[in-house]
Amino acid sequence: MSSMRAAVDAMAAPGHRAVDHVRTGFPSIDTLLGGGLRRGDVIVLCGEVGAGKSAMALAIALRANEAGFASAMFSGEMRAERLVERALAVEGRVRVDDLRRGTVDDDARATMDAAAERLRDRLPWFAELPDGGLDDVDAAFGVLGMPELVVIDPLQWLATGAMPLEESLAAAMRALKAMAIRRDVAVLVTTHLPAMIADRPDPRPTLDDLGALGSIKQVADVVLGIFRQEMHERASDVEGATELLVLKNRNGATGYADLYFYKQWMRFEDMLEPDR
Repeated sequence: MSSMRAAVDAMAAPGHRAVDHVRTGFPSIDTLLGGGLRRGDVIVLCGEVGAGKSAMALAIALRANEAGFASAMFSGEMRAERLVERALAVEGRVRVDDLRRGTVDDDARATMDAAAERLRDRLPWFAELPDGGLDDVDAAFGVLGMPELVVIDPLQWLATGAMPLEESLAAAMRALKAMAIRRDVAVLVTTHLPAMIADRPDPRPTLDDLGALGSIKQVADVVLGIFRQEMHERASDVEGATELLVLKNRNGATGYADLYFYKQWMRFEDMLEPDR
C-alpha cells in the first residue's frame, strides 16, 4: 500500500512526466502520443500495400535507438543484413538500388560513410522472425538484455497453420500484449489492411479496414495508420505528403501528424521539424 501511495504522490506532483515512454524520434508523433510509445503497450502500425509500413517501423527503431532507447526489430520479410542495408540508405540518404549495385557516387559515399560511423554503436538489434514465433522472440531477450522497444514486421508472419488465420492472429496479439507487460517493453507491430476499399471517397485508413481482424482493434493500445496522398492523387504537389493517423489511443487523444516520405531513400521525416 505504501508503494501505491508513493506512486500516487509522484504522479500528482507538479511537473510530473511519465517515464515509461519510448520516443519515436519524430517530434510530431511523440507530441501526439503524449511523449512517445509507452512500455507495456502494443502499438499497431497499419496501412495499405506499398504505403511504407516497414520503412516507418524501421525509422522508429532507428530513431528510438539513437535517442537512447534500446530497440530490436524482428522481420519476417527481410534478413538482418537487408535491414542494415536499408538503415544505411535511410540514414545516408542513398538510393537502395545504388547501394546494392555498388554505383554510389563520391558525394553519396561520403554521406553513407558518415551514416555508417553514426550507426556503428547505435544500430538496433536486427533479426529475422524465428520459426518458433513469439516463443523464440521472447527467448531472445536473454541475448538482447532489456530492450525498451521491440518491432515485429509483420503481424501476419506470426500466424500458424494450427488454426484459422483470424484465430491465429488473435492469439498472437494476446501473446504480444502479455510479452509487452511482462518484459516492460513497447511492442510495435505492422499489419496490412485486408478490408480496405481503394476507391472510396476518403481513402485514409480506418479501424474498420482491419476487417475481421477484430482482435487487433480490441487488444491494441494504439493503432496508427499510414496514408500517403500520392498513392491516390497524381498531382505533383502531393508527392511525399504523408499523414500518420492515430486511429485508436487507449490512454490519449487521436489525431494525425504530417510527415514527408522520400521514396528514393525509403526515408520519413517530420514536416514540422524536418531533419537537417
